[in-house]
Amino acid sequence: MTLLEIQRILLLVGIAIVAYLLVQAWVSDAEKLREAETEQLQSTPLSSDEATGATSEDTPQELADSSVESLDQTAANEDLDSDVPDSSMLQSDRGQIMTTSSAESVSRTLIKVTTPLYYAWIDPVGGDVVGWKLIAYPISLKEPDSPMTLLDRRADRTYIAQSGLMGEDGLDQPGGRPVYSVTRNDWNLEEGALNVKLTYEEDGVEVTKSFDFYADRYDIDVNYDVRNTSSQNFSANFFAQLKRDGGPADGKTGGFIRPPAYVGAAITTESKHYKRLKFKDIDKNAYREAVNGGWVAILQHYFLSTWIPNQNESNLYFGSKDRQGNYRFGFTGPTQVITPGTSGSFGAKLYVGPKHQDALDALAPHLALTVDYGFFWWLSVPMFKVLDWIHSLVKNWGLAIILMTILIKTVLFPLSQMSYRSMAKMRKLSPQIKRIQERFGGDRQRMGQEMMSLYQKEKTNPLAGCFPMLLQMPVFFALYWVLIESVELRHAPFLFWIRDLSAMDPLFVLPILNAGVMFLMQRLNPPMPDPMQQRVMMMMPIMFGAICLFMPAGLVLYWLVNSLYSMAHHYWALKRAGAPT
Repeated sequence: MTLLEIQRILLLVGIAIVAYLLVQAWVSDAEKLREAETEQLQSTPLSSDEATGATSEDTPQELADSSVESLDQTAANEDLDSDVPDSSMLQSDRGQIMTTSSAESVSRTLIKVTTPLYYAWIDPVGGDVVGWKLIAYPISLKEPDSPMTLLDRRADRTYIAQSGLMGEDGLDQPGGRPVYSVTRNDWNLEEGALNVKLTYEEDGVEVTKSFDFYADRYDIDVNYDVRNTSSQNFSANFFAQLKRDGGPADGKTGGFIRPPAYVGAAITTESKHYKRLKFKDIDKNAYREAVNGGWVAILQHYFLSTWIPNQNESNLYFGSKDRQGNYRFGFTGPTQVITPGTSGSFGAKLYVGPKHQDALDALAPHLALTVDYGFFWWLSVPMFKVLDWIHSLVKNWGLAIILMTILIKTVLFPLSQMSYRSMAKMRKLSPQIKRIQERFGGDRQRMGQEMMSLYQKEKTNPLAGCFPMLLQMPVFFALYWVLIESVELRHAPFLFWIRDLSAMDPLFVLPILNAGVMFLMQRLNPPMPDPMQQRVMMMMPIMFGAICLFMPAGLVLYWLVNSLYSMAHHYWALKRAGAPT
């Protein structure tokens, strides 16, 4: 090795070390910025002390105040600013909507429900769910006691789940919402189920709005029981909607070379099982469509909220934007008439929580499609099921990824064997290829003809070695979406320094090892005929290693195991064919 070559190697090593330190510094700065944003998010009061006199930052009291203000809106603003869908959303026209409530005396104390899985808050004005924090899902690993917030409304955030009775005699009108009474404002559920009842009575109509909570589930049942003791028919339509501002979701949703997670709405229809309703599309045109059964949801990375109506009814779904800049996605049910002396019921199911595919599958048809795996969903879905099954046995997601990689490589072994056999032949021909290059290096056309004649004579395809890579790319991309979209892998640890397989390796050990294995793999491949192609191929491990720095650690772990398996298989194939290694 010459002095110049040694200098070049030392220079490359120095550049690599500097690049490593720069990336480390960049990651550290980004982490500090993210921690500062999280601290600001957590310290932002959920209530306005000036408006309510509240002292707790854990209770979104501001929502109660804003509900009071909504009762004082003028009729001119009813259609755009009211929390109740306008009369055009009714599926039958039974007359003008009348205001039924006033805000003369309203309790501003929200109803808090604590379960093993989450905290929830209900506003007695309208009975809306105005707060929801996930106990089992902290914002970050560094803040394990700071639960992820989904439903909330602060000065800078509006995201709530609303429901009510609208229509001719409905309690919820564009000019006002009913104010419910409740026996207590603090409920605690440790196991089993809990029923929280809100009551309201007016003009001989007794209404009980009940919430059924479950200790081991994220879905709740929201029901209205109406008892008509008056002398007139009671006619109403059930509605439910998710109201959200157009801001980004709390927490990180994207990153370097990582596509931002979708934040927006989605529904299911007879013609399209999973249909996105993007905020920017609603800015241009409101959405409206009648669907049998169905569901409507607002999605963000790893989590969603969704209303699921009676699947045996035809519901009118809608998406719109009010003048406050908030988006509303929901549905209205069919008109129901309760005659004097009889009772009736309305209701739907609300789910607010993680995108657990099994739970979503059990709630409604096609709801699991909200776990959006992109173009390769058809491969990602079974891949996740296999990965989940392996995890149920080994109890470690990193080990499950390793075992699934070995399983995939074993399934593809026959095809890989054909390719490696062809590559072994190419390596045995490398001396003859080199002689042709030396003899006809000045005439590229003649050199190409001679090489093609050699390939035909030896019955060798120089492109056959590319087939294993092509076969692995769909698997690679499918697993990529599984790792960045499946909430089960969020904050999932592996070993030692890797505490989150869905985030990049903090020490870059796996990307560096992967680049090293790829470099060794290059040494086993037959040399490229073109010197320029040789230099490009030698740069591939460095380029791919740089990309892997920012990929989820679980994905780099897959690729590392995949490369080790492939290298061992390739070495064995070369030895078996008698080719030089």
